[in-house]
Parts: sequence; structure tokens; C-alpha cells
Amino acid sequence: MEPAVLERFHSPGKGNGLRSRRRVRPGELLYRDAPFAYVLTKQQLGSVCERCLRRNENLHRCSQCKVAKYCGRSCQKEAWLDHKQECRCLKSIEPNFPPDSVRLAGRIVFKLLRQSVCPSERLYSFSDLQSNTERLSEEMKDGLRHLAQTLQLYLKTEIQDESQLPPAIDFFQIFTKVPFFVLGTFLF
Repeated sequence: MEPAVLERFHSPGKGNGLRSRRRVRPGELLYRDAPFAYVLTKQQLGSVCERCLRRNENLHRCSQCKVAKYCGRSCQKEAWLDHKQECRCLKSIEPNFPPDSVRLAGRIVFKLLRQSVCPSERLYSFSDLQSNTERLSEEMKDGLRHLAQTLQLYLKTEIQDESQLPPAIDFFQIFTKVPFFVLGTFLF
């Protein structure tokens, strides 16, 4: 189904949603597109191509960070725009490794800075996502503040001064907008 057949709506107290403008058959695919940003979990690294997400025993690793692995040259080239800045960040914190949520937030920041338009944003842009701050306990907020500080340290080689970022890019707010899937459950 094309985005023109879907419409956005706001449901007070529940957030934003999508609905079809026509009848839908059970099992009918409503929408599919590339994600705005994604990362492999630490457990998947090394066994799955960072670009096409296929399992492969003979992956070729990035010669710089030695973390990202690809099926071959074409997957590596296609992933370079998303991996380039991440690569420098990964190298700068060796031998440490950031949590998956911090790597994902980093990719979101880089994509927002490039003002890259993703096809999946035809329906919702990242700025349209609802913050879940009001639904979080103080303990959860403290945890997200800690992740935001970890993100700041992780991105230090690429972003020396967080105050130079556009107001739309707030490290803490990124974590409140993206429900990170961790060990089989959503954080919120």
C-alpha cells in the first residue's frame, strides 16, 4: 500500500498513528520501507552483514574500526555513508564498546546532521516522533540521562561541542523518542 492510501492521525493520550483510507484484507501488507536508522546488536556483530543483514560466515570486516562486517565490497560501499562517522567514533573509544542504544542514537544524530531524507519519512519524520518523557519514572529519566552522556562521549571525535548542534538534535530527547528494544522487551 502506498503512503497516499495511509493517513496520519493523533489520538489524545496515545500518540500518533496511521490508518488506511480504504478497506484492508486480513494479512495485507500496508507499508514497507527502509528504516531511518538501525544497528546490529552486539551479539549479531560478526555473523550478519551490516548492510544487507544477511547471515554469512565469510564476512569482510572494516579495515578501520574492525567492527563492521560486510558480505563484500558492494555492501561496504552502500553502507559507507552511514558507517563513516560511526567508524571514527568506534576507533576513538577502543577497547571500549558502546551499548547498542548509544550506537543507534549516534546513527540517528549523524543522519539528522546530514539532513538526509529517508523514504520511510514520507509518513513521519524523526521530529514528528512523540517524546515519552512524561511517561517515564525519575529512575528511567536518570538512566536515559546517563545514556545521553555516554552518547556525548561516544560522539566526541565527530561532535566536539554539543551546544553547536541544531536545537532539533537533543541527545536526551532522542532516547525519549526511540523505544529501544532490549532483550525481548521494550524500554517503554
